[in-house]
Amino acid sequence: MNNSLTVCGHVGQSPKSLSFGDTGNRVAKFSVAVKEYGANKSESTLWIDVDAWNGLAERVEATVTKGREVVLTGRLTVSKYTKVADGKIVEIHKPVLKLSSFHLCGPKPVAAPAQEPMVAEAVAAAPVAKKMCKTIMD
Repeated sequence: MNNSLTVCGHVGQSPKSLSFGDTGNRVAKFSVAVKEYGANKSESTLWIDVDAWNGLAERVEATVTKGREVVLTGRLTVSKYTKVADGKIVEIHKPVLKLSSFHLCGPKPVAAPAQEPMVAEAVAAAPVAKKMCKTIMD
């Protein structure tokens, strides 16, 4: 198979979604951190940008979260754009993995502690909300 890339790493940010109203296409964008190991036991992190389109984008948004270990398979593409740096227009070439499949690995990340009190408040408020709904319906 030509131009096939498989990457294993950790998601750096939750996917961001964009929809194109004129075509109905949808893309989910996120990045993955991949560790590189050198011959002299040095270690560095390589960040890879990932694009998932349409139905795959919906599945990515529903299941992929920040910190989650994933195995990604897709095609390597090059995104080209220009930007101004030091008063000069510079053309940037950026590698992007166009996702064709993914697998979730390892345990699901634990919810952030800041969210847990909110969940506890919602559970505690549920009987009150149910009573209010019943009163309105009567």
